Amino acid sequence: MTIFNRAAGVIVAAAFLLSGCGGDSGSEATSSAPSASTPAASTTPLGTASISGSITFTGTAPARARIRQDRECSALNADPVTSETVIVNENGTLKNVFIYVKEGLGEYNFAVPTEPVVMDQSGCMYKPHVFGIQVGQTMKILNSDPLLHNLHTLPEKNRSANFAMPKQGDERDQTFRVVEVMMKIKCDVHPWMSSYAGIVDHPFYSVSGDDGSFNLTQLHAGDYVIEAWHEEYGVATQSITVTDSAQVALEFDFGA
Repeated sequence: MTIFNRAAGVIVAAAFLLSGCGGDSGSEATSSAPSASTPAASTTPLGTASISGSITFTGTAPARARIRQDRECSALNADPVTSETVIVNENGTLKNVFIYVKEGLGEYNFAVPTEPVVMDQSGCMYKPHVFGIQVGQTMKILNSDPLLHNLHTLPEKNRSANFAMPKQGDERDQTFRVVEVMMKIKCDVHPWMSSYAGIVDHPFYSVSGDDGSFNLTQLHAGDYVIEAWHEEYGVATQSITVTDSAQVALEFDFGA
């Protein structure tokens, strides 16, 4: 272990021990159930329209820089690890773009999924690099590495979390209470580790993958503002109108 990582490990481990002795781990408190005199808000049924498309990339794709991991982390990866900041797919599309409905949902109230969003620490990288989650939905954080990691959120609106996960197989749950697009997550032990969460109050979001595509399904008829966010290239928005059962195509383009 390098001197930097040994020192960082001591600091984070100390923070972990303090949190175990009554310190604030940053986890959101679980709200109590509504009383009989205060019924829970009813949820909105989903619609029948969809918006789908792809995120194209214009220009010369930048080379993905190699990440200089320390010896312990390098031993966990069979191949060199490269940056995930800009990934241009073989078909000329852009990966890791977060696409979501920014405006147009009005007073709709959508059910919170019971299935958690899973984020793993594997090979000293956060997986996935970009993801979406609903307000109140559980994020399950795993540590698949036989090394100390910590998870440190850097929110502008939500409550910060900062806790150690010292052992392989460790699991922690986290929730967020406020819409925030986007929120960065980092590891203080391994400074190259980062991830981004798009926290929304509805299920209409997607992240472009290896083919650059996205799909927003089960929308109601209406006028919407759709936003696409990328870590390096910022945001792009488009306004669109959909009708019931319509399947609408939409394209975004980013470039160097």
